[in-house]
Amino acid sequence: MSIQQSDVAYTAVATAENGRDGRVATNDGQLDVVVNPPKELGGSGAGTNPEQLFAAGYSACFQGALGVVAKNVNADISGSTVTAEVGIGKNDEGFGLIVKISAVIPNVDAATAKELIEKAHEVCPYSKATAGAAP
Repeated sequence: MSIQQSDVAYTAVATAENGRDGRVATNDGQLDVVVNPPKELGGSGAGTNPEQLFAAGYSACFQGALGVVAKNVNADISGSTVTAEVGIGKNDEGFGLIVKISAVIPNVDAATAKELIEKAHEVCPYSKATAGAAP
């Protein structure tokens, strides 16, 4: 279910110059980075790239979602980490992304970790936004 404009609590605003080979900055000045295609895509690799930025945002958001669901069941997720891998490659329509997200939760057993991760996918906005997207 999508949210309505009246429900929006915060809106991030970023502007890119020169696409994948330029600069991207937020309107509040908190993020201002050079972006370049990675060497694997024929670029210089001198700056960050959109896939890295997506991976950073998704992993941080998912870690937050994990914290919410863990708190609801009194699970100890201290020392946990979340890693997002974002791949880009050619598909039938040009290019597409494939995302793998994983978590290490050292203070719970494997069954609890699996349950927490599944519940985090249900509440994480990035997981919701990418749900059903074909790789």
